[in-house]
Amino acid sequence: MRVTRTCDSHMKLIVQIPVLNEADTIAAVIRDIPRAIDGVDSVEVLIVDDGCTDDTVAIALHSGADFVVRHAGRKGLARAFQTGNDAALRLGADIIVNTDGDHQYPGSEIPRLIAPILAGAAEVVIGDRQVGSIEHFSPLKKALQQVGSGVVRWASETDVPDTVSGFRALSREAALRLFVTTDFSYTVENLIQAGKKGLTVTTVPIAINPVNRPSRLHQGNWNFIKRQAAIIARTYTTYEPLKTYSYLAAAFALLGLLALARAAYVFVGRRLDWFAQSQSNDQALLVGGVLVVLAVFIFLIGLLADRVGGVRRLDEEQLYRLRAREVADEQWRRQVSARLDSIEQKIEKSADEIAAR
Repeated sequence: MRVTRTCDSHMKLIVQIPVLNEADTIAAVIRDIPRAIDGVDSVEVLIVDDGCTDDTVAIALHSGADFVVRHAGRKGLARAFQTGNDAALRLGADIIVNTDGDHQYPGSEIPRLIAPILAGAAEVVIGDRQVGSIEHFSPLKKALQQVGSGVVRWASETDVPDTVSGFRALSREAALRLFVTTDFSYTVENLIQAGKKGLTVTTVPIAINPVNRPSRLHQGNWNFIKRQAAIIARTYTTYEPLKTYSYLAAAFALLGLLALARAAYVFVGRRLDWFAQSQSNDQALLVGGVLVVLAVFIFLIGLLADRVGGVRRLDEEQLYRLRAREVADEQWRRQVSARLDSIEQKIEKSADEIAAR
């Protein structure tokens, strides 16, 4: 869906920055965000405070942040991302850019990141960090990133080389369609949702800044892999239940059929005197029968899950329409408020002129 403007419309970009104790870098992040971009009428900065206990928010406001939304305590990056999206939509954003508070992603890359959305070529744009060329990434981390991104590309049916990049842009339509449910990281779930919902996803290669502090999202590579793997499995199963359960059923059915084939082979061999009559095929027959029955049950569960998925798709459409209506109502309220303020100012000016006479 192309982002277009009528003669009286106003193209607004909101850059949301989820933060958790980023007092050392938040000023540089905000200063680095361009406030004038071709094709965009206004650029605003939204801070999502995920329970900061330092001066991050005060520094951000002093450095030029326009809005702040706060969590009462730490809710996690995924919740902060969704809170930021919801707030940006209510504030009238046509395009939402997510960047990190640690200044990993240069603000100067934002015009290139949003260019495909402005051109109508994409609804979701991911900044590709080109992981293979990042000097401060270890060979193990590069390999894990490449393998993980390959799995996510398969699960999402997209062609994104850097699937866990947090530097991404969403059109208003994409932001309304996508909704994060995980409590860990939004990147993978968001991308799989986008692919399964038929949104147009593209990538833009970007440069990054070195980050000197350890990640606050996870406790090492293996913790990250474990939690992301759970998200991939859960999200893929949500959107492709029949495929998922069919794969599982096929594995059980194959093992069961192999066991039954051995039982049949022994049975025939005993009849033809290939084997001694004492050789038993009871174990193979029992194991094979149990595995085949399990395969049938798993496939039936997949059919039920697929029908539940149909109801989920209707729920997602209702959620989309509800969110779209809320955003439209909020825009209408802002427009009415602005007109009332304008009328009030004109009345006050007229009253002053009358009093001056």
